[in-house]
Amino acid sequence: MPGPESRVVPTTGGLVRGAVAADGVVAFRGIPYAAAPHGAGRFAAPGPAPAWEGIRDAAKFGPMPGQPPGQLPGFAPWEPDGGGNPLTVNVWAPAAAAAPRPVLFWIYGGAYTVGAADFYLPYELVRAGLVVVTFNYRVGFAGFGHLPGAPDNRGLLDQLAALRWTRANAGGFGGDPGRITVAGQSAGAGSAAALMALPAAAGLFQRVIAHSVPSEYFSTGLAASIGRQVAECAGADYSAAGFAGLTDAAILAAQGTVLEQFWKDPASGARHYMSTIYSPVVDTGAAAPSPPDDLLTAGPLQATAAAPDVALLAAHTVDEFRTFSAGADGLIERTEDEVAALGQALGLPATRVARYRAAYSGLPPAEVYAMLGTDFLFGEYTTRLAEERGRAGAETYLARFAWPSPAAGGALGACHGADLPFCFGDLRTGPAVGLVFGDVAPTSSDEALARRMLAAWVAFAYGADPGWPPVTGSQTPVRIWGHADRLIHERPGPRRAAWSGVSFGVQGG
Repeated sequence: MPGPESRVVPTTGGLVRGAVAADGVVAFRGIPYAAAPHGAGRFAAPGPAPAWEGIRDAAKFGPMPGQPPGQLPGFAPWEPDGGGNPLTVNVWAPAAAAAPRPVLFWIYGGAYTVGAADFYLPYELVRAGLVVVTFNYRVGFAGFGHLPGAPDNRGLLDQLAALRWTRANAGGFGGDPGRITVAGQSAGAGSAAALMALPAAAGLFQRVIAHSVPSEYFSTGLAASIGRQVAECAGADYSAAGFAGLTDAAILAAQGTVLEQFWKDPASGARHYMSTIYSPVVDTGAAAPSPPDDLLTAGPLQATAAAPDVALLAAHTVDEFRTFSAGADGLIERTEDEVAALGQALGLPATRVARYRAAYSGLPPAEVYAMLGTDFLFGEYTTRLAEERGRAGAETYLARFAWPSPAAGGALGACHGADLPFCFGDLRTGPAVGLVFGDVAPTSSDEALARRMLAAWVAFAYGADPGWPPVTGSQTPVRIWGHADRLIHERPGPRRAAWSGVSFGVQGG
């Protein structure tokens, strides 16, 4: 019989036993939501998870998806060809019985290349009144590489399968399947935005929280070009049969080589500056009027009229690119020529780059370099997505995170990922705490900010506004999160004016 420290819950696959993970929180870990993606299923859409007899002990996380080793600090590296089923969910529920609670369905980030649910412990979100589902999905080539004969966006299809599992099973854990908020950061936010544009996901969730939505979605042509490069570096035919003969480790090594080739080639445009060679694939040549439901035929910015009944809370940090342009001793030095080259590679005409630079003539090149990267990769896209959905009449809220990290001597600022522990309301064991704080202890002001951000998320998940007005066709209110929060109304300025009219369409489309 289960003791007071455990609980047994029925699921569509069978009974699972969870255990108290923290004060007030019961965790059910490693529950399969789809079949193991091995053999014929390696590059296929996720298949149904096998059922089991008896009670499954849900005490351990499932294995992480295949990825370059050593990418998640504090966690054991992925073991090549280690077997097991990475397609598992973890449910974090209140220890005490209560009325059904909204469900937060968390999608991790990691440049569509790395990541695992183990990194995210949502204790404070559960204590604040939510049931939280975290899960693993395929990343890298396995999840987002284009391969002839295989479905695109296998990582998104994994997410869709996990979402369907959540809707079918949330009630047994104290969750309300009619109140599901899909939330994610970085690649997780890009995935959440893509799910809004995916017909097969319609009706499975009611709200979306998207922090730092990446601007890049790839056309099938660009994805195929990168796939051929991976195949060439792996010494394999660019075909399902060719990749079937490659180990996971060999594919990872090949994708690493391709990424390095882009980094060494200034003529490769935006890819020269990016940390990934994968993004959700948009089939811009899909036949109308009835494409398959699981086919992404437009990027989120081009599909802002999709899912009009889904509310969106979008946010980004004000210094996103500093995560990638700062070293241990501060921002990496840049020249004026490097600033100009970055701007043009990201789609700004030379005259726009010059005007941008002139508007911030008092800043050193390294600062402006980081600003350009922030704008292109996350800031401008996230803001436009919020504005376009607001204009389309969809309930939409916009926030920016401006709290400066004390790590690296302050060089990181409000960098990419700095908002994560605050969103989870946990500045001790929350995600990315080491990156954000370094050796500096959180202050009472930091803790207060975490409580405010957690409260905003929870209020939004319950169906209320997060604490400030929505974006409309005529106004863009923006909550600025910092030591002292404030509300601004977006106004034209030189920074956004530089990007006016610059397309954020599908890359390679």
